[in-house]
Amino acid sequence: MSRSYSFVVPVFNRPDEIQELLVSMTQQTTGIPFEVVIVEDGSSQSCEHIIKRFDTKLNITYLVKANTGPGHSRNYGMERASGNYFLILDSDCILPPEYLEEVDRYLDSDFHHCFGGSDAAHPEFNEFQKAVSHVMTSFLTTGGIRGSSRAVSQFEPRSFNMGLSREAYEQSGGFGRIHPGEDPDLSLRLLEQGYKTTFVPNAFVYHKRRIDLNKFYRQVRKFGLVRPIISLWHPSSAKITFWFPSFFVLGVLISVLLGVLQSSLYMVPLLVYCLLIMLEASLRSGGLKVGILAVLVLFVQFFGYGLAFLESTTKIRILGSDPESAYPELFFN
Repeated sequence: MSRSYSFVVPVFNRPDEIQELLVSMTQQTTGIPFEVVIVEDGSSQSCEHIIKRFDTKLNITYLVKANTGPGHSRNYGMERASGNYFLILDSDCILPPEYLEEVDRYLDSDFHHCFGGSDAAHPEFNEFQKAVSHVMTSFLTTGGIRGSSRAVSQFEPRSFNMGLSREAYEQSGGFGRIHPGEDPDLSLRLLEQGYKTTFVPNAFVYHKRRIDLNKFYRQVRKFGLVRPIISLWHPSSAKITFWFPSFFVLGVLISVLLGVLQSSLYMVPLLVYCLLIMLEASLRSGGLKVGILAVLVLFVQFFGYGLAFLESTTKIRILGSDPESAYPELFFN
């Protein structure tokens, strides 16, 4: 089919982020025309004044609606977009100049109704952002599941960098009410409907997560709460790897306990692992400070996710609680 592209971006109180994203869109190297749809999701800090600066530079549509969450906002934007292939991004992303060119080239050679790309750390990111990016993409911490199709048997695109055809959107109904977790839920529903997903290696984005350690903990905790719910809805998606952060938590507690009560040698494997993380982050992401922060971020991620995963598994899978009743904060009305 002849493709016409629409970027769809929900935004909530992030006008500064939208400016950086739109600037990167004006710098795309390809001559392929595209539309930009910005969906203001009930923000108190409007980005309308930012949008007006790009009226003459981009084919841009600005939509304002009540707050219903990012999933519904993406559906709202796709429903009103003019394109037949949607490129879905988070507002805290920046595109490399070749992004659209790489997407179009890949779809020309191997068309899929749904694709995903990875995220990378921009050279201008601060040390904490680089540490978070490293921990969330390194093979040593996540198995590389956010950055490589080789790490999973069925690739589940994430909504910070996802492509979706209009056909697939209309057949699937788009994103659900859960958040976070709306993107793996959509990916799995598409797979169940017979669509195939794919990973586009060169279609990466710079994901500029503007969070502190406390916000990061709350974010990964929600990820841990959501995963057993997704596995309940899509039983074939359950994997032993989802348990690894919980195993890490138990391993840390056992190592420390045995190290204190018996011999410090029991803590050596943990120390070696932390050293490997620090060295890898220092070498790949630029400096010892990033390496030290990466170890801290690692513990926050694994403890936040791992404990929440155990909690949610107990409530949802063992006690049989209704997901929305157990965790109403994870669902938008």
